[in-house]
Amino acid sequence: MSASAPSLSRAASNGIVIATEKKSSSILIDDSMIEKVAVVCPNIGIVYSGMGPDFRVLIARARKSAQAYWKVYGEYPPTKVLTQEIATVMQEATQSGGVRPFGVSLLVAGWDRHRGPSLYQVDPSGSFWAWKASAIGKNMVNAKTFLEKRYNDDISLEDAIHTALLTLKEGFEGQMTEKTIEIGVVTVPTVDELEAGKQGGEMGRPRPTFRKLSEEEVKDYLAL
Repeated sequence: MSASAPSLSRAASNGIVIATEKKSSSILIDDSMIEKVAVVCPNIGIVYSGMGPDFRVLIARARKSAQAYWKVYGEYPPTKVLTQEIATVMQEATQSGGVRPFGVSLLVAGWDRHRGPSLYQVDPSGSFWAWKASAIGKNMVNAKTFLEKRYNDDISLEDAIHTALLTLKEGFEGQMTEKTIEIGVVTVPTVDELEAGKQGGEMGRPRPTFRKLSEEEVKDYLAL
């Protein structure tokens, strides 16, 4: 995964940011169809570095698992539970005949009532750890060093987004634009939002705590 496009994540006092470099191999490719930050369910998002087709399989499994958890328990899974499900799928591929390991590393970010905002890295072996900040893909060693030097427990989500962009810029080739960067954020719901607890009334779905930033929002952050 060390030769693939870099991705990183950074926890803040009031949320988590995940960011990645999104470049197409040809100017003829419609880059609006490239998705590297994916929403699993309203409270969890994933970014990857590695092989896109492998990620597509894993994100489909993750979404199916999240919906199955919802049907049984009436809520979406805690971030750790979903991460374990994904890691199990990846680990099984390392010991099954006739298949190869998944060629992808993941950063899983989410919020739940049990642990609050949490961040996990999953490797192709199926190993996973909780992190406060991490990087995968190309230049990940330098990116982790950059994040370590600027780590602060009290950093706000806004500052974490700026730190993520600065970290990506360290190894970025060419010009960073809203077309070549993708960002997702986990926010911590307020007490009022937790009390309200639902969105859509009859659907009984919880308020989303994970979302992808629009190109306009990314452009605004790059301009600062």
